[in-house]
Amino acid sequence: MSEVIHYQIQQLVDNGQTVQLSLVEDVQTEPMSQKQLMLDAINNKLDPELREQITPFIEAILQSQPTVAIKSYAQTAITIIMPKRRYERMGSPSVGQKLEINIKKV
Repeated sequence: MSEVIHYQIQQLVDNGQTVQLSLVEDVQTEPMSQKQLMLDAINNKLDPELREQITPFIEAILQSQPTVAIKSYAQTAITIIMPKRRYERMGSPSVGQKLEINIKKV
């Protein structure tokens, strides 16, 4: 089974003979507020009747808390070192451009 993943070039180091590409998985995440994560956790623990009674109080308490947006995804990072000639044959991609990498067990 193979999985094609898109990676974005974060850093490029060219020492003349070799090129080092630092890649980070290209993932679009939606920021989620810390308040929403807390409400979801509380809602999962309470039974429906108790949840209905407590939710207004919890929301009132959380209204005074600052909203902190967090991204909840750990990205995969890869560093590749290759001969400069091979880098040039693949079109000399630059920082910010995306590469498609096929990863599979052989």
